[in-house]
Amino acid sequence: MIGHCLRPQPDPHLHHHHLLSISAPMGEQSIHATQSLSSSALSTTTTAAAVAPPSTSNNLPADPAAVSTTTTISLRPRKIRKVSSSSSSSVLAEDASKKNPSSDGRLAVRVIPRPLSADGEIVVALRHLRAADPHLGRVMDAHELPAFQCLHPPFHALARSILYQQLAFKAAASVYSRFLSLCGGEAGVVPEAVLALTPHQLRQIGVSGRKASYFHDLARKYHTGILSDAAIVAMDDKSLFTMLTMVKGIGAWSVHMFMIFSLHRPDVLPVGDLGVRKGVQMLYGLEEVPRPSQMDQLCEQWRPYRSVGSWYMWRLVEAKGTSTMASSCTEGGGLDITTMGEGIVQQQQLVDPIQMLPSLG
Repeated sequence: MIGHCLRPQPDPHLHHHHLLSISAPMGEQSIHATQSLSSSALSTTTTAAAVAPPSTSNNLPADPAAVSTTTTISLRPRKIRKVSSSSSSSVLAEDASKKNPSSDGRLAVRVIPRPLSADGEIVVALRHLRAADPHLGRVMDAHELPAFQCLHPPFHALARSILYQQLAFKAAASVYSRFLSLCGGEAGVVPEAVLALTPHQLRQIGVSGRKASYFHDLARKYHTGILSDAAIVAMDDKSLFTMLTMVKGIGAWSVHMFMIFSLHRPDVLPVGDLGVRKGVQMLYGLEEVPRPSQMDQLCEQWRPYRSVGSWYMWRLVEAKGTSTMASSCTEGGGLDITTMGEGIVQQQQLVDPIQMLPSLG
């Protein structure tokens, strides 16, 4: 009985190739016994068998069936993507940039700054500007505090900016009044109402055919969903500038004015506005009006409240009187104080910033 219960042990001195020859007849049975194994387990076993003979550590005998299985079942090798040494670094960098858009490994988040019309924001802006620029501080002492009020939704404000382009203030105000009548009042200035107006109707109230096409282009971009009031309010400054300059008739100056006086963005510097440039010349005693390319450097210390600094530049120019404004307008093409164009702000508009809009764009 004892002899029948004892299982014969393999000779530890038996060479490995003898084990293989002994277990060869059991190959078919081994295959059927191990078909339920997963492909990953078989792959691991096959790799181990190819590198070294079965382990007999921990006094565990090698299983001939397992050896037989690994020698008779072939697995399809996994495809390995080869990367050359010259391009490996660029591939890794590309993969890393997809996972981490920012250079420091953090997700890039664009933050919309608090509008100047928010409670306490003007006080913070004035405190910063006084500390950053004593020259500007003296101008601030001589003028009232800036006020930013939002009278119209974004679409209405943009349509109004198009209408005022290249018109004297009184003429533009008259055209705007007739435009409101066509739309059924201020509340009726919506994309659908503007799309419904024909070029002939717009010409009858003094809107040129070109401006009519600008109106319709703006309204179509709203109608198709490219633009919306909610999206405009939520965009950061850079994205907003890019999207709005896609509209026919709306250029850099118009966008800057819209961002300052309609959205109350705090850090907008209208480098193309002659009034702001003339104010910077007066502020720092420059011999010439600075070029647009010089404005960023000259006004760098105003960040992140360059909109407020610009507002005071208009006030500074206004305080110098009509003759100063008229002389500055000649640089914009010989236009007088009552003319809108080349990004020039008319004197009456300086008194009421909401009247600022018309421009060549």
